[in-house]
Amino acid sequence: MKKPSNKFVLVFTGTVVAIFLCLAYSYYIEPRRLVINRSELRVKNWNPAFDGLKIAMIGDIHGGSNAVDNAKLNEIVQRTNAEEPDFIVLLGDYVSQTANQKPPNLKMPMSEIADGLSGLKARYGVYAVLGNHDGRYCDDCVRTELTRVGYQVLENDVAMIEKDGYRLRIIGLPDHLKIAGWSDFSNNAKQKLVPTDGLGDVIALEHSPDVLPVITGSLSISPDLKVILAAHTHGGQVWLPIFGTPIIPSSYGQKYSYGHIRENNVDMFVTSGIGTSILPIRFMMPPEIVMLTIKTE
Repeated sequence: MKKPSNKFVLVFTGTVVAIFLCLAYSYYIEPRRLVINRSELRVKNWNPAFDGLKIAMIGDIHGGSNAVDNAKLNEIVQRTNAEEPDFIVLLGDYVSQTANQKPPNLKMPMSEIADGLSGLKARYGVYAVLGNHDGRYCDDCVRTELTRVGYQVLENDVAMIEKDGYRLRIIGLPDHLKIAGWSDFSNNAKQKLVPTDGLGDVIALEHSPDVLPVITGSLSISPDLKVILAAHTHGGQVWLPIFGTPIIPSSYGQKYSYGHIRENNVDMFVTSGIGTSILPIRFMMPPEIVMLTIKTE
């Protein structure tokens, strides 16, 4: 048998070491980071009264998942408040379940997660929606705990913000797994998504970006609906040069995986969120708080 060349041995050894270092980084280091992603979203026909509106987006906390402990929850609160947002949105999946247990146990009690998140402050309040992991555990339990610490949970509900005599409506939509089609929206939600009598622009909160084509493709959408804010994808948790994000929990592949998407005159922004799910790693897709400033295009 021919002896491997020194060059081959060096390349093979270097590759193995590089893979090991990347895996170590993706497990021990990147999930422990927390970045502030300051982004600007220019929206067509956005009400000038709300020009410069600053929204803090926090998604997929998954309390108890890798590196998401009480210290991380406290850091989320402190760093979000330091940005002085106009309002804060919590975009679902607060809990994390242990694998291979029926019924699944939580890695961190929801009461502890809510206590850790308490103290978020914003001029117009804190609004939350529920995600698929919350539903798998207990929607009512999650809703009760978030309400207990003073946050408004919206599911087919609308909150109103007023400034200088103008209104901005915030609607919370059900998790995408509860929405197979337009008929699954409540009448309350439909009234806010179809053409109205000019009660003000609408921002929709939804756990998963997969709701976008359901809304925009099912009817003549209201011009009042300007922005959808979503999470769920984790940005794939792993981003690789050339390949992008190999695994995305979306029916549309990488199309709605992360960041700004404009479709059918509706702008959507998707955050990579905080925690991890299935695999306890992140690579080139660190935990983030998005500070989204909306301006008129």
